[in-house]
Amino acid sequence: MYRFLLSPRWLAAAALTVAAAAVMVMLGNWQLHRYQERSATNARIDAADSTEAVALTSVVPAPSAVGTAGPSPGKRLAWAKVTVSGRYDVTHEIQARGRTVDGAVGFEIVTPLVLDDGKAVLIDRGWVPAPAAGATAAPVVPPAPAGRVTVIGQIHLSESRPAPIERRDGRLDTRRISLSRLAPELPYPVYGAYVLLSSQTPPADPAFTRVPIAKEDSWQNGGYAVQWWLFAVMALFAFGWQARKEAQGPPAKRPDAPTGPHPAPRDRVEEADRRRATTGDRVAEADRRRAASTDSPAGADARHATSADA
Repeated sequence: MYRFLLSPRWLAAAALTVAAAAVMVMLGNWQLHRYQERSATNARIDAADSTEAVALTSVVPAPSAVGTAGPSPGKRLAWAKVTVSGRYDVTHEIQARGRTVDGAVGFEIVTPLVLDDGKAVLIDRGWVPAPAAGATAAPVVPPAPAGRVTVIGQIHLSESRPAPIERRDGRLDTRRISLSRLAPELPYPVYGAYVLLSSQTPPADPAFTRVPIAKEDSWQNGGYAVQWWLFAVMALFAFGWQARKEAQGPPAKRPDAPTGPHPAPRDRVEEADRRRATTGDRVAEADRRRAASTDSPAGADARHATSADA
């Protein structure tokens, strides 16, 4: 009954269907991996206020050379809570302009924290609003504390799409905090991730606004995973349905169904002409009947009687 499946056409269709379904399953698995990855990131964001901070140097690979950033810790450590101690280097402070918090545009102030071994990690100390003179004017920035400080914060991966760097207002000025572009501007090895400050000893200046962390939309990836898996099932189902339909053959005809060829549809104008030729013109038919009744003897007697009465 299903021997036709061994024909070249059906074998090719089966191979194409299986390949398409396999690709859809792999895409679904990739989306599932992204869902799990983003869910873990959101869990680290939620747990930041309740978990114990770990030493930055124990989880982030150390840089090795001046002028280059160290290895990135990877997405598995994004937003992990860490602590690090050192001294701020305000002479190489960075201002990231055009940063928005609660709908207001301002600056994020990033200051290198030099560790005891001479390596440095960039600390995002917080956000300050743009001055009244405009977003291009120099911001009012609270000074970094002198002496040794201890910072607690969350790991922020280097931002993509590096932007140009220039000197402005006594600081390095940029739009993106890209460690690969900032490291050559600094005189010490720099870690491959920076820290978003949440608390500090001595305390941070209250003029700073803590930079909020937006959660990732993990459920979107979960929905895409289910969608791709459903597409795979639908492709296999469609092949099976077509094979079953082919095996059953054409549908049986009803006993009362006509066996001859279907008559060709007629043109409506031709059909009207045919009817007119068969029945004749009704006006001409009426005139013919009237003339016949007038020429008959009964019709003549009727006319004479009408004249006599008159």
